Amino acid sequence: MELLPSLLSALRTLDPGTLDQEYNVVRSQTATLKRDLNLTTEVGALKDNAKKNRYKDILPYDQSRVVLSLGTSDSDYINASFIKGASADRTYIAAQAPLSSTLTDFWGMIWQHRVKVIVMACREVEMGKKKCECYWAPAHQSTAFGPFSVSNQGETRVNEDIVVRTLSVTYQQDSRSVIQYQFLSWPDHDVPYEAAGVLDLLERARNSQGTHTSPLLIHCSAGCGRTGVICALDYIHDLLVTKRITADFSIMKIILELRRQRPSAVQTKDQYQFIFTAVACMFERALRPTDHRLYCNVSELQRAEKKSPTAVSSAKRSSKQIDMNDTYAVVNKAKHSNPPSASPTYSAVATPRLSRTLPSTHHYDNDSGGASAAPVYSIVKPRVKPQSLNVSPIYDAAVPSNHRPGEGAASPGTRDYHLVSAKHLSLSNDYEDVSSSASDVSSFCSPGSIGFNCRIQKPRGPRDPPAEWSRLER
Repeated sequence: MELLPSLLSALRTLDPGTLDQEYNVVRSQTATLKRDLNLTTEVGALKDNAKKNRYKDILPYDQSRVVLSLGTSDSDYINASFIKGASADRTYIAAQAPLSSTLTDFWGMIWQHRVKVIVMACREVEMGKKKCECYWAPAHQSTAFGPFSVSNQGETRVNEDIVVRTLSVTYQQDSRSVIQYQFLSWPDHDVPYEAAGVLDLLERARNSQGTHTSPLLIHCSAGCGRTGVICALDYIHDLLVTKRITADFSIMKIILELRRQRPSAVQTKDQYQFIFTAVACMFERALRPTDHRLYCNVSELQRAEKKSPTAVSSAKRSSKQIDMNDTYAVVNKAKHSNPPSASPTYSAVATPRLSRTLPSTHHYDNDSGGASAAPVYSIVKPRVKPQSLNVSPIYDAAVPSNHRPGEGAASPGTRDYHLVSAKHLSLSNDYEDVSSSASDVSSFCSPGSIGFNCRIQKPRGPRDPPAEWSRLER
């Protein structure tokens, strides 16, 4: 715990450019590790197994892949990898979301390794594309997946981010309970709008896992980007609670260790930067008592204020000392029950200045709000700048196995929406200036004005009026 204050300070003051450089090092070191350790993906590339891969370039390493042995499948292959945790009794299975043809394999893996908790970091459909086949039954119903019968005992929407499902799976007259946590607010190739939601998700998953030593199953669509972030955060939390955070603590080394076991774990620069933000929030929670810490998000602050208004008021006073020019505007999720507020809400804690790209909207087709739902992320569109010819991709590519040229998601270069710091926002750079300065009153119709009230002034003195005043309209 003695090291946490200095580590927290270092995390809070990291320059985004430094993190960009670190991520580039991660990518280059990944290639080196793959070559030096002779990591191969031969089994996943076999013709009979290719149809079981959601993305043709995300294949598990042969050295760490999950091998099916239950006998419920036509082969022992599934696109999933074992990842070692920080403790000997902590293991993760990082998996791609099941396809319609791999549902039986998916449940066979769960049964074989006695999985008790599943963390699902995606929706079934995102941006009009199928990301995961539904592998559970509707609430209070049962569905068969090959020899496995899955009963949904009930599901709870604990907050806007998380759905919890209590599942009972039966195989050969034997039944087991499985808890699934689905996180709804994590766009593909991107990051959640706040770190606290993901930390709360992991806290719930750990409580459900308890003392069980079975692997924690984590999956998104490809089982690398969002899945890698969750594995990294839980790994670091394990180091924290077991007091094994040392002076040489390095997030980059942890990500490289994950990538040695699962290809492309933590897939984008934004996801890499998000880990630093989330770890800073994690360390701050550990350093401050529950009622006296600075809060990582607005909803948490409001909940605590109801419990202890006096304690939170001190946190509010200390937050006033923060330079808001160093804080990015918080992007708030739309509330279904109340109309959105006209004024933005700001977090009580200044987060590191991390630039990130966002698509124009993040509307999910399977959202209960339907097509009319407001986008969950607000956007600022800067002036388009010419791209350099030597720009490296910001994330590792994941190509659908059935991808055809001209189809699929837009390339990284087309995502031209950015969150912009208020400190760096310049109207002259980002918006076309169509009005004159308010202080310029020397002319009723200055060249930069929009055109209203641009009249010919009445002449002064005893001279004849302009000819156009008396010209008749024809």
